[in-house]
Amino acid sequence: MRALSSVCIFIVGAFLSATSVIAQLGQNAPPAVGVVTAEFKPMAESTEINGRIQARHRVDLVARVTAFMDERLFVEGADVKKDQILYRLERAPFEAEVEAKEAAVAQAQAQLENADLTLSRAEELFRKNSGTRVTADAALAAQRTAAAQLKAAQAQLHQAQINLDYTEIRAPIDGLIGQTSVTVGNVVSPSSGTLATIVSPDPMYVIFPVSVRRVLELRERYADKGGYQAVQIRVRLPNGEIYGQIGKLDFVDIGVAKDTDTLILRGTIPNSVIQTVEGKKLYELTDQEFVTVLLEAVEPLKVLAVPRAAILADQQGDYVFVVNDKNVAERRHVKLGQSTPDVAGIVDGLRPGERVVMEGIQRVRPDLVVSPAPASSIPAGR
Repeated sequence: MRALSSVCIFIVGAFLSATSVIAQLGQNAPPAVGVVTAEFKPMAESTEINGRIQARHRVDLVARVTAFMDERLFVEGADVKKDQILYRLERAPFEAEVEAKEAAVAQAQAQLENADLTLSRAEELFRKNSGTRVTADAALAAQRTAAAQLKAAQAQLHQAQINLDYTEIRAPIDGLIGQTSVTVGNVVSPSSGTLATIVSPDPMYVIFPVSVRRVLELRERYADKGGYQAVQIRVRLPNGEIYGQIGKLDFVDIGVAKDTDTLILRGTIPNSVIQTVEGKKLYELTDQEFVTVLLEAVEPLKVLAVPRAAILADQQGDYVFVVNDKNVAERRHVKLGQSTPDVAGIVDGLRPGERVVMEGIQRVRPDLVVSPAPASSIPAGR
């Protein structure tokens, strides 16, 4: 029994000793970390700016004459075509005015014909020495007065016809028409304000301000890539979704806003039809809608990049841990460039091919020997 107890004590002691050695070795072993290699990746450069959707064409309909409104000939919110009659005003007073002016023109025409005959007789008599120069000159003056009165009567007839035409308010452009502000039976006039508004729905403008400094950076960066044509526009809608169509930059304002030191940029973007309800088209983008504009490069740029998870920060700025050829961790300050939520572009502080700690960063200290291995997940550049 004593021999058996001695053997058991020896085995337990040996086991505890081995466990202590293993624990000590584990404490002294270099911490395992996951590393990624800094390398050049394609990355779409993007700048987010608050902007607004704006219709390319917008027309406020107003009455050009004073009259009662007889008819409204459109459906609110529907498509209208150019020259389509939208409102018809009371015509009878203007038709009567046209008839009166036509009579005045006929009267003036008759007076001119009579003046022409009188002038012809006076000149004939003067040539035959049967009349005087004074009589001929008076006949000439009367003829010219009659001709001027005819022109005035014709101008008044033209104005009356214009006013008659104004009783039909037509669409000057194709587009969507909004809500009418005046109903049938009311008197409208030029002072009544906007009766309805028509906007062209497709394509739309995207208007957004950009700082002058940023504009100069874009101009310099893309000068050899087609200038502003190398930039494309995407839109994030108010619900956070990215709109599926891509726009092109087509205008940069000629003046800088003094209070904000910004330039107004404008792009054109297609407007998709969501659905058609009772003949009315519903579009994705709406005039005067607030959106977030994403100004992106058409061709992705090649940037030295590492996963965003590898980037740390303190009061001195951004930094990473780099594992050198002796597996020693070095703290390296870096300057970030164009980045995405998953990938950070490095402008300064790293060289291609260097190993950067991505996993197990909490176990790393400067000048600490580590045991590097490829990281388990590496996000791709976007």
